[in-house]
Amino acid sequence: MTENTVIAIGGNSLIKDEQHQNVEDQLLAVKETANHIADFVKLGNNVVISHGNGPQVGFILRRSELAFEAGELHFVPLKNCVADTQGAIGYQIQESLHNAFKERGIQKTVTTLVTMVEVDPEDPSFAHPTKAIGEYYDKMKLDAMLSKHPDWKMVHVQGKGYRRVVPSPLPLRIIELEAVKTMVNNGFCVVAAGGGGIPVVSDEQGKLSGINAVIDKDLSTALLASEMSARLLIILTSVKNVFVDFNKPGRKALKQITVYEASQLIEQGQFAEGSMLPKIKAAVNFLARGGSRVIISSPENLLAAVQENQGTHIVPC
Repeated sequence: MTENTVIAIGGNSLIKDEQHQNVEDQLLAVKETANHIADFVKLGNNVVISHGNGPQVGFILRRSELAFEAGELHFVPLKNCVADTQGAIGYQIQESLHNAFKERGIQKTVTTLVTMVEVDPEDPSFAHPTKAIGEYYDKMKLDAMLSKHPDWKMVHVQGKGYRRVVPSPLPLRIIELEAVKTMVNNGFCVVAAGGGGIPVVSDEQGKLSGINAVIDKDLSTALLASEMSARLLIILTSVKNVFVDFNKPGRKALKQITVYEASQLIEQGQFAEGSMLPKIKAAVNFLARGGSRVIISSPENLLAAVQENQGTHIVPC
């Protein structure tokens, strides 16, 4: 029986730069990534795909706010913006993978599942938001934005500007897990837990209600991979390798590290919050739950990372 591999596509890797942020540009980036994933599937691999939505959910939320401020349309809550990205990005992945599979003679149907993920309403991130979303602002735009939205929390990213951060609670349960398993077991290529999943909380009767937050997609993907009994988790991002001393002249690319070494680097503060840190934490979580290997690399380096041990590999010991 073919084993499942779970692949996470970073939301930032679908936005090449500030000049290529529109929907058409994103589709071109998705097509490139889909071709690399299709080549991986062509080798006989079975994949479940998730994706980030950091830039995209911020764009949707900002459009909503502008329309609301202009008195034209109602305001769209953050949780609904997350759901919107699942459909929009999932559609682009479906279309692109469908075409890539056709070109390679792969007989697989791609489908996107709108996925809810349970979180704890008392998660500390609601008091201390860290998840970066949307575009970067310079100082002038920052002051104008905060005058309109004094409740927003903004963080500075060296060399890029200021960006909004929102709550990012830990994922506890993939609500539609059995549906994902059923489709995968019947030969479908499934896109699930997009944007980390729509965050929901459960009451004493088990009824669900959405809550405004953005769950980190890497942590949700690691949970999904564990629940799917995957042995390999691949996290595709905008860089070929994970680095230590990333913003320093002597930065060093990591080739292969153990869970222990990864944990030590986390304690040393080597990875940025809301950037590489959740990817490393996701890797540690997945391997602690029985996974065999995590690969972090760029989409174009996918096959080389798997076949030639390029990229950064994280292993149990």
